[in-house]
Amino acid sequence: MPFINAISYYLPDQSLSNENLNEVFPDWSVDKISSKTGISNRHIAAKDEYTSDMAVKAAEKLFSEHGISPSDIDYILLCTQSPDYFLPTSSCIVQARLGVPSTSGALDFNLGCSGYIYGLNLAKGLILSEEAKNVLLITSETYSKYLKEDDKSVRTIFGDAAAATLISADSNGLSARVARFALGTDGAGAENLIVKNGGSRNPGLKPELFMNGPDIFAFTLKRVPEVINRLLEKNGMTLENIDLFIFHQANKYMLQHLQQKIGIPEEKHFIFLEDCGNTVSSTIPIAMHEALRQGRIKAGMNVLLCGFGVGLSWGATIIKY
Repeated sequence: MPFINAISYYLPDQSLSNENLNEVFPDWSVDKISSKTGISNRHIAAKDEYTSDMAVKAAEKLFSEHGISPSDIDYILLCTQSPDYFLPTSSCIVQARLGVPSTSGALDFNLGCSGYIYGLNLAKGLILSEEAKNVLLITSETYSKYLKEDDKSVRTIFGDAAAATLISADSNGLSARVARFALGTDGAGAENLIVKNGGSRNPGLKPELFMNGPDIFAFTLKRVPEVINRLLEKNGMTLENIDLFIFHQANKYMLQHLQQKIGIPEEKHFIFLEDCGNTVSSTIPIAMHEALRQGRIKAGMNVLLCGFGVGLSWGATIIKY
């Protein structure tokens, strides 16, 4: 049975505070931005800092903080929607820079806010099929490079980050056993959160992110309760069996509405986005790391993870420490 054995994350040095945003958007006060989003600060990749750079830094932190050797890794999964190049895959670049053995597998997969859940699902499959013993799952995103300067709806929310997770066949200390998954896809909503330019369909144009906030909000309130009910049924559990809920950290407004609709007690709902914002596929591992650091996760606890967003795509799983 696969186990999550370690998590580390990296935030760029450059930051974008609510005070900085208020200077650009005077009609949105510092307090208004904070109350609507739950975010006070976001970390932004430097102009010469890219997805592979942040992925390497997150992985190096994982190795140093948890005493892991690159030689222990036999598969790299890199989740990103802002790769360094169309080809080669960023995971190949990361493999070489980290010194992971050339006998290891490495691939990128393109998913956003549900990406961490899908990555755990892929890692579990690799381990159960005995194709890998130690999978390095990296989430790394530089959405800031896609954001329009005058679009406050996205600039107030998104930040850049990378996270690295070790998923192994054997447990090590306070590990988390990965249970069954519930997943979903609805590509009919693809244009509600999209970067249309820069790919082969619209080449030569500057990539810019578009988000239909109201439709994404409606999608989330519909799909997340459904997938949680399906997940609990697949795992033979009820809502009361879950000790902590960690959702994709979209924004405080959305998370509070989900909490109320699902009926999650305040003490079981973990939120961590004030100092980093919505970091897309890295929000869940960052929140898990912080929940562990704060003592909100203890041995014997069942933790429900759920990601949702661009695709449209969503997924959930339960991990037991």
